[in-house]
Formats: sequence, structure tokens, C-alpha cells
Amino acid sequence: MLKKFVLILMCVLPLAGFAQTLKFGNVNSAEIFEAMPEKATIQKELDALNAQYEKDLTKLHDEYQRKVSDFVAQQDSLPETIRTRRAQEINDIEQRIQNFRQVAYQDIQQAQNTKLQPVFEKISKAIKEVGEENGFTYIFDLSNSGIVYYSPTNTVDVAPMVKAKLGIK
Repeated sequence: MLKKFVLILMCVLPLAGFAQTLKFGNVNSAEIFEAMPEKATIQKELDALNAQYEKDLTKLHDEYQRKVSDFVAQQDSLPETIRTRRAQEINDIEQRIQNFRQVAYQDIQQAQNTKLQPVFEKISKAIKEVGEENGFTYIFDLSNSGIVYYSPTNTVDVAPMVKAKLGIK
């Protein structure tokens, strides 16, 4: 008899947990990021960094074009050793351009990650605080492609609360 009672309790108690009301919310963190005042500053800094790399790359490319033009114009009149050395110089510049592009791309990506991470952490913290303060069981981020469907009538858009928490109008 005791075994049956324990078995019934084990079956009924988990169901009692489902009796509570679940509260679902949704937010589009990408839209919130777009409204963040920090976004414009970060974008300007990244654009300035990108412009500097473009300027430096243009200088390298101009040097390359000049060397190639000079080489093509003079290659028939140059001794073999000088021709070989200038061809090697051109190859070296090509290699520098490729390396520069790779380093520039990595630096820009790193700068972007470094500058954006605190903003996304701030948004995430605000979403968590809104969830805790308002008793949400789940808040789904609609900017994440993992959400296939959400019902606007059965979930609450918490974006206005998150924006208020972040001081965004």
C-alpha cells in the first residue's frame, strides 16, 4: 500500500508544477541595439578605423601600380639581374597587400567585438532584469533565428520595458 501511495505521489507531484501559469515574453534585441545611443558612437569609431585601413591600403596599392608600370615600361631594357630583383619587389608588395588586408580584417573584427560586447551585455542584463521584475518564465529573442513561431497574443513584447530599463525612448 505504501508503495502505491509513493508511486501516486511521484506521478501527481510533477503535474502540480505544470499547474502554475507560465508567462512568456519576446524581444528583438537587434531592434533595441539599433536604438541604443552607443551604437552611433561605435559605428563612427569603426568607420574611422576602416577608413584608416582603406587609406593605408590605397597607398600600398598605388605603390604597387607604380612599380608594375615602371617595370612593364622598362623590362626590355633592363639587365636580367635588375629585372629579376624588380619582379621580386613587385611580388613582395603583392604579399604585403595580402597580409595587410588579412591583418586589417582581423583588427576590424576584433575592434568590433570589443566595442559591441559591452553593449550586448548591457542589453542582456536589462532583459534578464525585466524578466525577473515582471515574473516571466521565458523571454524569447526574435532576432535569434531559432524562434520559428511566436504568438503575439500569448506572449508579451518586453522591448518597451527593456528600453525603459536602458533609458531609451
